[in-house]
Amino acid sequence: MDTKTILEAAGSKMMKSVAHLEEELSNVRAGKATPNVLNGVMVDYFGSQVPVSGAASVTVPDAKTILIQPWDKNMLRPIEKAIIDSNIGLAPSNNGEQIRLSIPPLTEDRRKELVKQVHGYGEQARIGLRNARREAVDAFKKAQKEGMPEDEAKDGETQSQKLLEKYSKQLDEVMSKKEKEIMTV
Repeated sequence: MDTKTILEAAGSKMMKSVAHLEEELSNVRAGKATPNVLNGVMVDYFGSQVPVSGAASVTVPDAKTILIQPWDKNMLRPIEKAIIDSNIGLAPSNNGEQIRLSIPPLTEDRRKELVKQVHGYGEQARIGLRNARREAVDAFKKAQKEGMPEDEAKDGETQSQKLLEKYSKQLDEVMSKKEKEIMTV
């Protein structure tokens, strides 16, 4: 394997870790209404489990409300039940036409809890970054044993460390943005 291939593989894995973190954080409710809150909620739609967005139109008319309008009126009860069973912490109100979810303001304790959750996701992403770097370093050591010049292998290890630092910085930016979003009242 050559240096470029090893570094591209490591960079790709690190990029995936950051992207996964962003996806995880999009599901963390920060006091603002977002359809992502319903991502994990599955409803029985004519015999198969589908996300709520597969059985209804999900809109956000304002910052504190999520509106769910089923395509079939018979789906109101199953969607309402799925939301209650999912433990996302929101109480649906059903008016016979649509379901309205009101996002309550976050308490200070809940905000701190969410920040801890964000840090947990961030730590998982950091582990992914470090694993990608370690794999790259191991690949360089193996390549050196197979004939790669020592200085090229050492240079590759240094470049993989620089990749780690670059993606760690991106990770920190993503986390601090989410933290700020959560702590903003």
